[in-house]
Amino acid sequence: MANESAFIYSDQLLKYRFSDDHPFNQTRVKLTFDLLKSLDLLDDSDIIPPRIATDEELALVHDPRFIEAVKLAGEGKLSEEVGQSYGIGTEDTPIFPGMHEASALLVGATLSAVDHVMSGKSKHALNLGGGLHHGFRGKASGFCVYNDSAVAIRYMQKKYNVRVLYVDTDAHHGDGVQWTFYDDPDVCTLSIHETGRYLFPGTGNVTERGSGKGYGYSFNVPLDAFTEDESWLHAYTTAFTEVAEFFKPDVIFTQNGVDSHYYDPLTHLSATMKIYREIPKLAHKLAHQYCDGRWIAVGGGGYDIWRVVPRAWSLIWLEMIEKSEIEGPLPIDWINKWQPSAKLALPAFWDDQPTIYPPIPRKSEIEEKNALTVTKTLYPIRNK
Repeated sequence: MANESAFIYSDQLLKYRFSDDHPFNQTRVKLTFDLLKSLDLLDDSDIIPPRIATDEELALVHDPRFIEAVKLAGEGKLSEEVGQSYGIGTEDTPIFPGMHEASALLVGATLSAVDHVMSGKSKHALNLGGGLHHGFRGKASGFCVYNDSAVAIRYMQKKYNVRVLYVDTDAHHGDGVQWTFYDDPDVCTLSIHETGRYLFPGTGNVTERGSGKGYGYSFNVPLDAFTEDESWLHAYTTAFTEVAEFFKPDVIFTQNGVDSHYYDPLTHLSATMKIYREIPKLAHKLAHQYCDGRWIAVGGGGYDIWRVVPRAWSLIWLEMIEKSEIEGPLPIDWINKWQPSAKLALPAFWDDQPTIYPPIPRKSEIEEKNALTVTKTLYPIRNK
Protein backbone atom coordinates (compact mmCIF):
# COMPACT_ATOMS: atom_id res chain seq x y z
CA MET A 1 0.00 0.00 0.00
CA ALA A 2 1.77 3.12 -1.27
CA ASN A 3 -0.30 5.61 0.73
CA GLU A 4 -2.60 4.95 3.68
CA SER A 5 -4.94 7.71 2.43
CA ALA A 6 -5.98 9.12 -0.96
CA PHE A 7 -7.13 12.67 -1.70
CA ILE A 8 -9.33 12.93 -4.81
CA TYR A 9 -8.83 16.31 -6.47
CA SER A 10 -8.67 18.29 -9.67
CA ASP A 11 -9.47 21.94 -10.41
CA GLN A 12 -12.10 20.50 -12.78
CA LEU A 13 -14.26 19.81 -9.70
CA LEU A 14 -14.78 23.57 -9.42
CA LYS A 15 -16.87 23.56 -12.62
CA TYR A 16 -19.91 22.48 -10.59
CA ARG A 17 -21.02 26.09 -10.17
CA PHE A 18 -24.55 27.42 -10.47
CA SER A 19 -23.69 31.15 -10.44
CA ASP A 20 -21.35 33.63 -8.80
CA ASP A 21 -23.83 34.44 -6.03
CA HIS A 22 -25.24 30.95 -5.40
CA PRO A 23 -24.56 29.73 -1.82
CA PHE A 24 -23.16 26.39 -3.06
CA ASN A 25 -19.65 27.50 -4.00
CA GLN A 26 -16.99 24.90 -4.76
CA THR A 27 -14.25 27.48 -4.26
CA ARG A 28 -14.32 26.02 -0.74
CA VAL A 29 -12.73 22.81 -2.10
CA LYS A 30 -9.87 24.82 -3.58
CA LEU A 31 -9.50 26.79 -0.33
CA THR A 32 -9.16 23.54 1.61
CA PHE A 33 -6.74 22.06 -0.92
CA ASP A 34 -4.55 25.18 -0.70
CA LEU A 35 -4.65 25.18 3.10
CA LEU A 36 -3.40 21.59 3.22
CA LYS A 37 -0.72 22.41 0.65
CA SER A 38 0.38 25.41 2.77
CA LEU A 39 0.85 23.02 5.69
CA ASP A 40 2.99 20.65 3.56
CA LEU A 41 0.63 17.87 4.65
CA LEU A 42 -0.79 16.99 1.23
CA ASP A 43 1.78 15.39 -1.03
CA ASP A 44 1.40 15.10 -4.78
CA SER A 45 1.60 11.32 -4.36
CA ASP A 46 -1.57 11.47 -2.21
CA ILE A 47 -3.62 13.14 -4.95
CA ILE A 48 -5.78 11.00 -7.25
CA PRO A 49 -7.42 12.75 -10.23
CA PRO A 50 -11.14 12.08 -10.58
CA ARG A 51 -12.79 10.40 -13.53
CA ILE A 52 -16.22 11.12 -14.96
CA ALA A 53 -18.98 8.67 -14.07
CA THR A 54 -20.52 6.81 -17.00
CA ASP A 55 -24.24 6.96 -17.79
CA GLU A 56 -24.47 3.29 -16.78
CA GLU A 57 -22.99 4.12 -13.36
CA LEU A 58 -25.31 7.08 -12.86
CA ALA A 59 -28.25 4.83 -13.78
CA LEU A 60 -27.47 2.62 -10.77
CA VAL A 61 -29.55 5.25 -8.94
CA HIS A 62 -30.84 7.81 -11.45
CA ASP A 63 -33.57 7.43 -14.07
CA PRO A 64 -32.00 7.50 -17.59
CA ARG A 65 -34.64 10.07 -18.61
CA PHE A 66 -33.43 12.36 -15.84
CA ILE A 67 -29.81 11.93 -16.97
CA GLU A 68 -30.82 12.91 -20.51
CA ALA A 69 -32.69 15.94 -19.18
CA VAL A 70 -29.56 17.10 -17.29
CA LYS A 71 -27.52 16.74 -20.49
CA LEU A 72 -30.03 18.79 -22.47
CA ALA A 73 -30.19 21.43 -19.73
CA GLY A 74 -26.41 21.90 -19.82
CA GLU A 75 -26.61 22.38 -23.59
CA GLY A 76 -29.40 24.97 -23.30
CA LYS A 77 -31.91 22.62 -24.99
CA LEU A 78 -34.31 21.79 -22.13
CA SER A 79 -37.66 23.56 -21.91
CA GLU A 80 -38.47 25.35 -18.69
CA GLU A 81 -41.55 23.19 -18.11
CA VAL A 82 -39.68 19.90 -18.47
CA GLY A 83 -36.77 21.22 -16.41
CA GLN A 84 -39.07 22.14 -13.52
CA SER A 85 -40.53 18.62 -13.52
CA TYR A 86 -36.99 17.30 -12.92
CA GLY A 87 -36.08 19.93 -10.32
CA ILE A 88 -33.74 21.62 -12.82
CA GLY A 89 -33.88 25.37 -13.38
CA THR A 90 -35.22 26.10 -9.90
CA GLU A 91 -33.92 28.73 -7.51
CA ASP A 92 -32.01 26.05 -5.57
CA THR A 93 -30.70 24.16 -8.60
CA PRO A 94 -30.43 26.54 -11.55
CA ILE A 95 -29.14 25.40 -14.93
CA PHE A 96 -25.52 26.07 -15.89
CA PRO A 97 -23.49 25.18 -19.01
CA GLY A 98 -21.94 21.71 -18.91
CA MET A 99 -24.23 20.70 -16.05
CA HIS A 100 -24.09 16.98 -16.80
CA GLU A 101 -20.33 16.80 -17.22
CA ALA A 102 -19.61 18.76 -14.03
CA SER A 103 -22.13 16.72 -12.05
CA ALA A 104 -20.93 13.38 -13.42
CA LEU A 105 -17.35 14.31 -12.53
CA LEU A 106 -18.33 14.80 -8.87
CA VAL A 107 -19.87 11.31 -8.94
CA GLY A 108 -16.82 9.88 -10.68
CA ALA A 109 -14.59 11.45 -8.05
CA THR A 110 -16.47 9.59 -5.33
CA LEU A 111 -16.28 6.36 -7.36
CA SER A 112 -12.53 6.94 -7.64
CA ALA A 113 -12.39 7.15 -3.84
CA VAL A 114 -14.41 3.94 -3.55
CA ASP A 115 -12.20 1.98 -5.94
CA HIS A 116 -9.04 3.19 -4.25
CA VAL A 117 -10.22 1.91 -0.88
CA MET A 118 -12.08 -1.22 -1.94
CA SER A 119 -9.24 -2.44 -4.17
CA GLY A 120 -6.85 -2.14 -1.22
CA LYS A 121 -4.74 0.70 -2.63
CA SER A 122 -5.44 2.75 0.49
CA LYS A 123 -7.37 2.45 3.74
CA HIS A 124 -9.07 5.84 3.49
CA ALA A 125 -10.08 8.20 0.69
CA LEU A 126 -11.51 11.72 0.67
CA ASN A 127 -13.50 13.51 -2.05
CA LEU A 128 -14.47 16.94 -0.75
CA GLY A 129 -16.22 17.74 -4.04
CA GLY A 130 -18.89 15.12 -3.29
CA GLY A 131 -21.58 14.71 -0.67
CA LEU A 132 -24.57 15.81 -2.79
CA HIS A 133 -27.04 13.90 -0.65
CA HIS A 134 -30.33 15.52 -1.76
CA GLY A 135 -30.38 14.16 -5.33
CA PHE A 136 -33.22 11.72 -6.10
CA ARG A 137 -33.76 9.05 -8.74
CA GLY A 138 -35.53 11.40 -11.11
CA LYS A 139 -35.13 14.84 -9.57
CA ALA A 140 -32.49 17.38 -8.61
CA SER A 141 -32.98 18.95 -5.19
CA GLY A 142 -31.27 21.22 -2.69
CA PHE A 143 -28.22 22.22 -4.79
CA CYS A 144 -27.70 18.56 -5.78
CA VAL A 145 -28.05 17.22 -9.33
CA TYR A 146 -26.68 13.66 -9.15
CA ASN A 147 -26.38 11.93 -5.79
CA ASP A 148 -22.76 10.79 -5.72
CA SER A 149 -23.09 9.10 -2.32
CA ALA A 150 -26.06 6.98 -3.35
CA VAL A 151 -24.44 6.02 -6.66
CA ALA A 152 -21.21 5.12 -4.85
CA ILE A 153 -22.99 2.93 -2.30
CA ARG A 154 -24.94 1.05 -5.00
CA TYR A 155 -21.69 0.73 -6.99
CA MET A 156 -19.96 -0.77 -3.93
CA GLN A 157 -22.79 -3.22 -3.44
CA LYS A 158 -22.67 -4.35 -7.06
CA LYS A 159 -18.90 -4.46 -7.55
CA TYR A 160 -17.62 -5.40 -4.09
CA ASN A 161 -20.65 -7.03 -2.40
CA VAL A 162 -20.28 -5.10 0.87
CA ARG A 163 -22.51 -3.88 3.68
CA VAL A 164 -22.23 -0.10 3.96
CA LEU A 165 -22.77 2.18 6.97
CA TYR A 166 -23.55 5.69 5.71
CA VAL A 167 -23.14 8.44 8.33
CA ASP A 168 -24.30 11.96 7.47
CA THR A 169 -23.39 14.91 9.72
CA ASP A 170 -24.69 17.68 7.46
CA ALA A 171 -27.11 20.05 9.19
CA HIS A 172 -29.63 19.12 6.48
CA HIS A 173 -31.13 15.63 6.55
CA GLY A 174 -29.53 13.16 4.12
CA ASP A 175 -32.87 12.46 2.47
CA GLY A 176 -31.77 11.35 -1.00
CA VAL A 177 -29.48 8.65 0.35
CA GLN A 178 -31.95 7.50 3.00
CA TRP A 179 -34.84 7.04 0.56
CA THR A 180 -32.64 5.28 -2.01
CA PHE A 181 -31.82 2.52 0.47
CA TYR A 182 -34.92 2.69 2.67
CA ASP A 183 -35.87 -0.95 2.01
CA ASP A 184 -32.32 -2.33 1.86
CA PRO A 185 -30.99 -4.20 4.92
CA ASP A 186 -27.43 -4.15 3.55
CA VAL A 187 -27.17 -0.35 3.78
CA CYS A 188 -27.58 1.32 7.15
CA THR A 189 -28.07 5.10 7.14
CA LEU A 190 -27.48 7.39 10.11
CA SER A 191 -28.16 11.12 9.81
CA ILE A 192 -27.52 13.67 12.56
CA HIS A 193 -29.07 16.97 11.50
CA GLU A 194 -31.07 20.00 12.52
CA THR A 195 -34.75 19.18 12.99
CA GLY A 196 -36.83 19.51 9.85
CA ARG A 197 -39.31 21.69 11.71
CA TYR A 198 -37.18 24.67 10.77
CA LEU A 199 -34.96 23.53 7.93
CA PHE A 200 -34.97 22.02 4.43
CA PRO A 201 -35.78 19.27 3.50
CA GLY A 202 -38.21 18.86 6.39
CA THR A 203 -37.59 15.13 6.77
CA GLY A 204 -35.39 13.02 9.02
CA ASN A 205 -37.76 12.25 11.85
CA VAL A 206 -36.95 9.59 14.46
CA THR A 207 -39.89 7.54 13.12
CA GLU A 208 -38.26 7.14 9.68
CA ARG A 209 -36.79 3.69 10.35
CA GLY A 210 -36.89 2.00 6.94
CA SER A 211 -39.46 -0.22 5.23
CA GLY A 212 -39.85 -3.89 4.33
CA LYS A 213 -36.60 -5.78 4.74
CA GLY A 214 -34.90 -2.46 5.41
CA TYR A 215 -36.98 -1.69 8.48
CA GLY A 216 -34.68 -0.96 11.41
CA TYR A 217 -31.72 0.11 9.24
CA SER A 218 -32.49 3.83 8.99
CA PHE A 219 -31.56 6.05 11.95
CA ASN A 220 -32.19 9.76 12.36
CA VAL A 221 -31.21 12.15 15.14
CA PRO A 222 -33.00 15.48 14.52
CA LEU A 223 -31.39 18.05 16.83
CA ASP A 224 -33.09 21.15 18.16
CA ALA A 225 -32.15 24.56 16.75
CA PHE A 226 -29.28 26.27 18.64
CA THR A 227 -27.73 22.95 19.69
CA GLU A 228 -24.18 23.52 21.00
CA ASP A 229 -21.02 21.42 20.87
CA GLU A 230 -21.49 19.18 23.91
CA SER A 231 -25.04 18.15 23.03
CA TRP A 232 -24.16 17.69 19.36
CA LEU A 233 -21.18 15.49 20.21
CA HIS A 234 -23.18 13.43 22.70
CA ALA A 235 -25.73 12.66 19.97
CA TYR A 236 -23.08 11.87 17.36
CA THR A 237 -20.81 9.76 19.54
CA THR A 238 -23.63 7.78 21.13
CA ALA A 239 -25.54 7.13 17.92
CA PHE A 240 -22.53 6.34 15.69
CA THR A 241 -20.96 4.01 18.25
CA GLU A 242 -24.16 2.05 18.92
CA VAL A 243 -25.26 1.87 15.29
CA ALA A 244 -21.83 0.62 14.21
CA GLU A 245 -21.94 -2.07 16.90
CA PHE A 246 -25.44 -3.08 15.77
CA PHE A 247 -24.72 -3.14 12.01
CA LYS A 248 -21.06 -4.22 11.90
CA PRO A 249 -20.34 -2.76 8.44
CA ASP A 250 -17.76 -3.80 5.87
CA VAL A 251 -17.05 -0.16 5.02
CA ILE A 252 -17.94 3.22 6.54
CA PHE A 253 -18.96 6.07 4.22
CA THR A 254 -19.24 9.52 5.81
CA GLN A 255 -20.86 12.67 4.42
CA ASN A 256 -19.18 15.66 6.05
CA GLY A 257 -21.35 18.71 5.60
CA VAL A 258 -19.99 21.43 7.90
CA ASP A 259 -23.05 23.65 8.09
CA SER A 260 -23.82 22.91 11.77
CA HIS A 261 -21.33 25.66 12.66
CA TYR A 262 -22.68 28.80 14.31
CA TYR A 263 -21.36 30.94 11.43
CA ASP A 264 -23.24 29.04 8.72
CA PRO A 265 -25.76 31.39 7.07
CA LEU A 266 -28.33 28.73 6.11
CA THR A 267 -28.81 26.82 9.39
CA HIS A 268 -29.63 27.45 13.05
CA LEU A 269 -27.19 25.29 15.04
CA SER A 270 -24.50 26.61 17.38
CA ALA A 271 -21.56 24.26 16.96
CA THR A 272 -17.93 25.39 16.71
CA MET A 273 -14.74 23.90 15.35
CA LYS A 274 -14.73 21.59 18.36
CA ILE A 275 -17.15 19.15 16.69
CA TYR A 276 -15.14 19.13 13.45
CA ARG A 277 -12.11 17.92 15.39
CA GLU A 278 -14.13 15.01 16.81
CA ILE A 279 -16.26 13.92 13.83
CA PRO A 280 -13.42 12.37 11.79
CA LYS A 281 -11.70 10.91 14.86
CA LEU A 282 -14.64 8.66 15.66
CA ALA A 283 -15.16 7.67 12.01
CA HIS A 284 -11.48 6.73 11.80
CA LYS A 285 -11.59 4.72 15.02
CA LEU A 286 -14.74 2.79 14.09
CA ALA A 287 -13.49 2.12 10.56
CA HIS A 288 -10.45 0.36 12.02
CA GLN A 289 -12.58 -1.38 14.65
CA TYR A 290 -15.09 -2.88 12.21
CA CYS A 291 -13.86 -2.45 8.63
CA ASP A 292 -10.10 -3.01 8.58
CA GLY A 293 -9.80 0.77 8.19
CA ARG A 294 -12.04 1.11 5.11
CA TRP A 295 -13.37 4.66 5.30
CA ILE A 296 -14.59 6.78 2.40
CA ALA A 297 -15.42 10.43 3.13
CA VAL A 298 -17.08 13.12 1.03
CA GLY A 299 -17.90 16.79 1.56
CA GLY A 300 -21.44 18.19 1.57
CA GLY A 301 -22.97 21.41 2.85
CA GLY A 302 -21.02 24.32 4.25
CA TYR A 303 -21.86 27.86 3.27
CA ASP A 304 -19.43 29.96 5.25
CA ILE A 305 -16.71 29.08 2.79
CA TRP A 306 -14.11 31.44 4.27
CA ARG A 307 -14.21 31.01 8.04
CA VAL A 308 -15.50 27.46 8.48
CA VAL A 309 -15.16 25.06 5.55
CA PRO A 310 -11.39 25.08 4.92
CA ARG A 311 -10.54 24.47 8.59
CA ALA A 312 -13.24 21.85 9.14
CA TRP A 313 -12.57 19.90 5.94
CA SER A 314 -8.80 20.03 6.42
CA LEU A 315 -9.27 18.21 9.73
CA ILE A 316 -10.78 15.20 7.92
CA TRP A 317 -7.64 14.75 5.85
CA LEU A 318 -5.39 15.47 8.83
CA GLU A 319 -7.19 12.74 10.79
CA MET A 320 -6.75 10.31 7.89
CA ILE A 321 -2.99 10.90 7.96
CA GLU A 322 -2.89 11.06 11.78
CA LYS A 323 -1.91 14.73 12.00
CA SER A 324 -5.16 16.02 13.47
CA GLU A 325 -3.71 17.40 16.71
CA ILE A 326 -2.66 20.51 14.82
CA GLU A 327 -3.48 23.76 16.63
CA GLY A 328 -2.44 27.40 16.88
CA PRO A 329 -2.28 29.85 13.97
CA LEU A 330 -3.21 29.07 10.37
CA PRO A 331 -0.45 29.46 7.74
CA ILE A 332 0.09 33.15 7.06
CA ASP A 333 0.82 32.52 3.36
CA TRP A 334 -2.66 30.94 2.96
CA ILE A 335 -4.29 33.90 4.71
CA ASN A 336 -2.37 36.41 2.59
CA LYS A 337 -3.25 34.57 -0.63
CA TRP A 338 -6.99 34.38 -0.04
CA GLN A 339 -7.85 37.41 2.12
CA PRO A 340 -8.10 39.80 -0.88
CA SER A 341 -10.80 37.53 -2.37
CA ALA A 342 -12.63 36.85 0.89
CA LYS A 343 -15.84 38.64 1.78
CA LEU A 344 -15.08 38.13 5.49
CA ALA A 345 -11.96 38.31 7.63
CA LEU A 346 -10.26 34.93 7.44
CA PRO A 347 -9.72 33.17 10.78
CA ALA A 348 -6.22 33.37 12.24
CA PHE A 349 -6.38 30.16 14.26
CA TRP A 350 -7.55 26.56 13.89
CA ASP A 351 -9.94 26.79 16.81
CA ASP A 352 -12.75 29.25 17.51
CA GLN A 353 -12.72 31.67 20.39
CA PRO A 354 -15.22 30.66 23.11
CA THR A 355 -17.04 33.97 22.69
CA ILE A 356 -18.12 33.72 19.05
CA TYR A 357 -21.77 33.81 20.14
CA PRO A 358 -23.67 34.93 23.27
CA PRO A 359 -24.93 32.32 25.75
CA ILE A 360 -27.99 30.34 24.58
CA PRO A 361 -30.85 30.90 27.08
CA ARG A 362 -32.46 27.48 26.46
CA LYS A 363 -29.22 25.49 26.73
CA SER A 364 -30.36 22.94 29.36
CA GLU A 365 -33.77 22.51 27.72
CA ILE A 366 -32.13 21.88 24.32
CA GLU A 367 -29.69 19.37 25.82
CA GLU A 368 -32.50 17.45 27.55
CA LYS A 369 -34.58 17.38 24.39
CA ASN A 370 -31.66 16.14 22.27
CA ALA A 371 -30.77 13.42 24.78
CA LEU A 372 -34.36 12.18 24.66
CA THR A 373 -34.23 12.19 20.85
CA VAL A 374 -31.10 10.01 20.92
CA THR A 375 -32.85 7.58 23.27
CA LYS A 376 -35.85 7.35 20.93
CA THR A 377 -33.61 6.92 17.88
CA LEU A 378 -31.68 4.03 19.42
CA TYR A 379 -34.63 2.40 21.19
CA PRO A 380 -34.97 -0.48 18.67
CA ILE A 381 -31.37 -1.65 19.03
CA ARG A 382 -31.19 -1.06 22.77
CA ASN A 383 -34.31 -3.16 23.35
CA LYS A 384 -33.69 -6.12 21.07
